[in-house]
Amino acid sequence: MPPPTSTDVQAAILRRVRAIPPGYVRTYGDVSPGAPRLAGHVLSRTDARDVPWHRVVRADGSLAKGPHQRRLLEAEGVPFRGERVLLSSARLDDLDAV
Repeated sequence: MPPPTSTDVQAAILRRVRAIPPGYVRTYGDVSPGAPRLAGHVLSRTDARDVPWHRVVRADGSLAKGPHQRRLLEAEGVPFRGERVLLSSARLDDLDAV
């Protein structure tokens, strides 16, 4: 079996992000195990409107996109404790849990 291409890896990341249901989040490491920065890079470069980028947060629950991301998550009912998503309630860490 040939190794995955860059396009395959990017498509897998976008597929995982699209699979996050409203009201839940995943971390960058969840959507790109072993390469969380790659997930951020892929999300920053996509122009696909059907990718709910706001549902991807840092490993500590903090937000990369600040107040705008928080408004979108709060509108979906994602719980916060201070400035961070309450990961114990909102995190989907199993990539197949959809």
